[in-house]
Amino acid sequence: MHNTATARVDLSALVDNLAVVRRLCPRSRVMAMVKADGYGHGLIPVAKTLSRADGLGVARLQEALALRDAGITQRILLVATLLSMGDLAVCSEQNIDVTAHDHTSVSAIAAAAAHHPLRVWLELDSGMHRVGLDPQAFVEADRLLAGIPGISEVTHMTHFSSADEADGQVLDGQLQCFSECHRHNPKVKASLANSAALISRPDTHADWVRPGIMLYGGNPLRTHRVPLRPVMTLTARIIALRALGVAEPVGYNRRWYTARHSRIATLGIGYGDGYPRHAANGTPVWINGCLAPLVGRVSMDSLAVDVTDCGPVAVGDEAVLWGEELPATQVAEHAQTINYALFAALGQRVSREYASARRMLPAGPRATA
Repeated sequence: MHNTATARVDLSALVDNLAVVRRLCPRSRVMAMVKADGYGHGLIPVAKTLSRADGLGVARLQEALALRDAGITQRILLVATLLSMGDLAVCSEQNIDVTAHDHTSVSAIAAAAAHHPLRVWLELDSGMHRVGLDPQAFVEADRLLAGIPGISEVTHMTHFSSADEADGQVLDGQLQCFSECHRHNPKVKASLANSAALISRPDTHADWVRPGIMLYGGNPLRTHRVPLRPVMTLTARIIALRALGVAEPVGYNRRWYTARHSRIATLGIGYGDGYPRHAANGTPVWINGCLAPLVGRVSMDSLAVDVTDCGPVAVGDEAVLWGEELPATQVAEHAQTINYALFAALGQRVSREYASARRMLPAGPRATA
């Protein structure tokens, strides 16, 4: 059976990118973020490949349980989400770390820990104002949790809103806020750095780092070169070719007209597969060794590309939507989005093919069980 759209996932690139993380922060433990189906790359294959990370981070309880069902025994962190008392009991049973990020979650965790031992990551809102406790509530919650015997470990954490901004002023303010709160209990472990901070700010590495997009080959910074390899190559086959004259429209609502005699290739991928509908005219596609522009509006099941300058092409030929030849970041810019969103949006109709990792990483500093 021909698959018109395929995401090829190079697991060896994932291993290499984890090695880059290790080199950048050799004294920190690595909580590899695999939420949102491994950023669209496949939760279980990604998690198994990252077996030498010190832990795996997810955002939904069902993701954590899927990892356990797959036989993964690594430490798992469930970042801020809504958990009932029953959910907390399951987390205790399955050895899943939970996050306390507001008064409700602190109270629930404190009550559950009387019967179900838990490891807790206490989150400070240092300025992002998404989730997390304000500084005073954070210090009070830390004192409360420290006095509960059923809580075996507390880790302090926060999340940076603007670690990809060059001037660093916002990050500096958040770091200062965290430091002032953490000093009330400096013996506990700390976790601050996402991918951007991990790359650019060694002063944020602390005990745990939480890389996400850089594991999948995306560098969130324009100012720092890092030898990351793209993990995913998204391809689609040409399902139709046609020759058009001058001033002919292509696609819904005639958003684009030919300016010359043109060859238009229709690819078997569209927004129903997760390719962004709002990708602009001119969004690049790699075909036959050249960059060809997307033309017209993306449809549910297909999109059109002007291949007039691409030499011989035929129905059945493969085009690259992003990958080694065409960075996802470049595509994202044309679609006014980010590479995270491109990866995470890929649907079930896109088949996944996995190339095995060439080797395993040497173990880094290990988290206690």
